[in-house]
Amino acid sequence: MKVLKFGGTSVGSAGNIRKVKEIVKSQDDDAIVVVSALGGITDKILNAAKMAILGTDYFNTELTMIRERHEAVVDQLFDGERKEAVKEQVSQLLDELERVIVGVSMIGELTDKTLDKIGGFGERLSSYIISEFIDDASWVDSSKLIKTDSAFGKAQVNFSLTNTLVKAALGEFKGICIAPGFVASNAEGEYTTLGRGGSDYTAAIYAAALDASVLEIWTDVDGFMTADPRVISKAYVIESLSYAEAMELSHFGAKVIYPPTILPVYKKGIPTYIKNTLNPQAPGSLITSSQANAKDRPIKGISSISNISLITVQGLGMVGVTGISMRLFSALALQNINVILISQASSENSISIAVDTGKADAAEQAIRSEFEREIMNGRINKVEVENELSIVAIVGENMKHSTGIAGKLFNTIGKNGVNIMAIAQGASELNISWVVKNSDLRKTLNVVHESFFLSENMEVNVFLLGMGLVGGNLLTQIQQQQEKLLKEKRLKIKLVGVANSRKMLLDREGIAIDGFRDRLDAEGQASGLKAYKDAIIEMNIFNSVFVDCTASNESPTVYADLLNANVSIVTANKVAASSDYDNYRKLKSIAKTKGVKFLFETNVGAGLPIINTLNDLVNSGDKILKIEAVLSGTLNYIFNTISADVPLSKTIQLAKEEGYSEPDPRIDLSGIDVVRKLLILVRESGYKIEKEDVLINKFIPDAYFDGSIDDFWANISQVDADFEQRRQRLEAEKKCWRFVAKYENGQSEVGLQEVEQGHPFYDLQGSNNLVMFTSERYNEFPMIIKGYGAGAAVTAAGVFADIIRVSNI
Repeated sequence: MKVLKFGGTSVGSAGNIRKVKEIVKSQDDDAIVVVSALGGITDKILNAAKMAILGTDYFNTELTMIRERHEAVVDQLFDGERKEAVKEQVSQLLDELERVIVGVSMIGELTDKTLDKIGGFGERLSSYIISEFIDDASWVDSSKLIKTDSAFGKAQVNFSLTNTLVKAALGEFKGICIAPGFVASNAEGEYTTLGRGGSDYTAAIYAAALDASVLEIWTDVDGFMTADPRVISKAYVIESLSYAEAMELSHFGAKVIYPPTILPVYKKGIPTYIKNTLNPQAPGSLITSSQANAKDRPIKGISSISNISLITVQGLGMVGVTGISMRLFSALALQNINVILISQASSENSISIAVDTGKADAAEQAIRSEFEREIMNGRINKVEVENELSIVAIVGENMKHSTGIAGKLFNTIGKNGVNIMAIAQGASELNISWVVKNSDLRKTLNVVHESFFLSENMEVNVFLLGMGLVGGNLLTQIQQQQEKLLKEKRLKIKLVGVANSRKMLLDREGIAIDGFRDRLDAEGQASGLKAYKDAIIEMNIFNSVFVDCTASNESPTVYADLLNANVSIVTANKVAASSDYDNYRKLKSIAKTKGVKFLFETNVGAGLPIINTLNDLVNSGDKILKIEAVLSGTLNYIFNTISADVPLSKTIQLAKEEGYSEPDPRIDLSGIDVVRKLLILVRESGYKIEKEDVLINKFIPDAYFDGSIDDFWANISQVDADFEQRRQRLEAEKKCWRFVAKYENGQSEVGLQEVEQGHPFYDLQGSNNLVMFTSERYNEFPMIIKGYGAGAAVTAAGVFADIIRVSNI
């Protein structure tokens, strides 16, 4: 014997009822089929009753819609005389419903008893229609078999009597029997109901009473999901879970199964499937009593409840006083207020409880009334209500076998800037629940889903600023490497925001790199830096990183706000790290405090691993004694290219054309760019240094840095003859020029130096950079890092590497 239950969506239309028939007829066993009302009908019935109590005839509109809905279904399912016969029976039930509601209108009273009587009409109607539509099916009245007490609106099942009646009526049954869900009756035969969602409960009661081989709950989803797919697009079906896990997920908002359903089948050990009527081939979710496998993931799913209020009762007068909790919960129980979560400090000076927001005012009043004396004498100094909150829960029996779950959970949430208001965890370690603001719910669900590998891939959400050479190369590299990262690292880098100086485009679901410029032009909003920053913070996306591929002096001004909003920063822009030392330390401090990343590897040496290597030295306890470096790929290119046929002015022009120099090459020629890089290296070595502390030995007279860029290009050839004369001398002495940055014993300088053959700087070719770190460990033989130090492609590669570092893979 099988028991199958079909929910409101499953029987919500004639087309779906035909699918139900196909599923039922395909069973290879006898079956009891429990059905809900047509989708939305119970709400309309109750709404009509509530309108009727107002004493107006507004309820007639609802009743007309209810009648038309059922008649339309009958018209589509039946033909000829059979259709008329079914319509007649349906009409009689609808007439009965109308008489009851008219009575409510006349007396102006709607009791729980009356609500129970009319509440089950939808199931009585749908079960009759379906029993007539499925060939050879029988019909049984659940209200005659399932017996409860007389607590209308919250009736409790009398299982002893119910089991006896169900076995007597159906114990030897063969074939297909259709039964209405939700409805029951008391000892006097008066209608009661099993609570909203009670059709699941009805099916479980039948399954337990008949020792069914299996219970199948057919609904409109493929099964229990790891999370709400409306919030987390990567949520997927949980193949199997225990009764306890299913109960916990259902309690915390997973609207797949009515929570009381679990108990009857759990006691009998009856396996329960969650299946999709609209996708019957899907395997669904299996609920059994099997224990967690140590190889399983630590959590099975994430669920949440919104519209929660947190009430905190606090006072030193509560410490050590017996009966405080009893009085608190008794006062709430008297007002029929359900406590969803409890969190209490071990010091006993505070208790926090979560309740439905609709009950928050009543709960606060009940608490203040109960503890009026303690509040007056100061033993309780706070009864505080916080609204617009949600409860999030992770569920999994395997958590008890995995150490560090809570630590990993709250560390991950904290790094994403989500504040936890209260925490609750049972000794069974089946469930960890916590309270967050509604505004943080989406981010919380996503980051937890990612953290515990419920998602197939980890996502890093990128907000890009600047789409010039570096930004464009970065997107190309991401596009080229995406498949490899997904396959080998399970990492997905998702572009969710792009902006230039005029427009911005943001999309939580992702922006395709192909054609993103066209989309920005067509859909982008007019923006400035502040607007882009504000939009990023408002989106509040988990694992987000702001990528600055500009050379703007303005863009670093938003770094602090973004870091404070738990947005990591990856920047190719040297301005922030080389700004005032206090600002540099402030940004580093915010990033450390917030648990996010502030990465700027490409500030020195483009794609070379200079800063990370330096960090490793310092963090491992080494001390940097001296830094010597050729840090300008532009200047190195210039002095490697200069020759008898290519004068200095021409090399500068070539450096700009090749993309090695800044848009204004005077920044490179002045040594300012090298000063910035040296500042960063010295600071990352652990020393305090300001720009003014660096001595600059210029190799081009100051006059050429005055005026416009056009003036510069018009006059720079005037120095060619002098440089050619000096170059010839160097060539004869087997020397070359290198623009060198140096730090030692607190002294810093940059300038053009003559380098002899044999020195590590001598053989630097093209735009290569070279850095020598002399430290306590690398003293006799300094550490040397050498390679390409300029160019959009290698800079973009360095930015790309920093983005991957943000993911911590």
